[in-house]
Amino acid sequence: MPLTRARRIALFLEDDVFLDPFLKKKRKYGVHPINRYRKAYGEYHHLYKHLRKYPERVFQYLGMSIHTFYLLLDKIKTSIVKKTTNFGKPISIEERLVVTIRYLATGCSFRSLAFSFRMGKSTISMIVFETAGIIWSKLVQEYMPVPTEEHLQKVISDYYNRWKFPNCFGSIDGKHCQIKCPPNSGSSYFNYLKYFSIVLQGVADADKKFLPIEVGGRGKQSDGGTFIASILFNLLEANNFASLQIKNCQDQT
Repeated sequence: MPLTRARRIALFLEDDVFLDPFLKKKRKYGVHPINRYRKAYGEYHHLYKHLRKYPERVFQYLGMSIHTFYLLLDKIKTSIVKKTTNFGKPISIEERLVVTIRYLATGCSFRSLAFSFRMGKSTISMIVFETAGIIWSKLVQEYMPVPTEEHLQKVISDYYNRWKFPNCFGSIDGKHCQIKCPPNSGSSYFNYLKYFSIVLQGVADADKKFLPIEVGGRGKQSDGGTFIASILFNLLEANNFASLQIKNCQDQT
């Protein structure tokens, strides 16, 4: 690799101090002055604490009821709490969850959330990825376990009793989530809507509750291709639900 002019000069002078302005980007602030006023003007402290008095506004803000929010917080709080260090008090567990849910509910960029919550962009990123991962790992077995034969039999019964659909254990649909083109991926993620995406595909029961979901299908895949790659399809192919009671449609009319 050819040496830059700055590098050649520094080597010539045999003093690394000359490299700093050219090769090393220093942080100007430990905490940016704007973010030092987080507790006075940040969105959580300045807005959310007042929103709690108005449950209907909380739902508009977070996409969930205030009861659901605090139920979720109670289930994950021991996993997201941080210890106080010599650098100061950590961001509270409630504020961390508000940041995460706000991101999931709106799709705002990390940069936008960083300005509104008065945090660094990297802090927002860390909070969202960490908290979302904890929510999934803590709750997936409780709210979205791998379907069992007994469960699917109940879903079949519910679909017929409520909607008059025989032998149905799920309604399937998908959504394209727009992304930047991954490196060296060609057109694999380019969908029929003319943008790059990954596919979120869900299966819902008769009460509109999710059974399994699949995330990460390439945008170019068809709905059928995404389903074929799913856990549920593989369970069906492995004959895991061989004892399901499938009834003749004529007997149910």
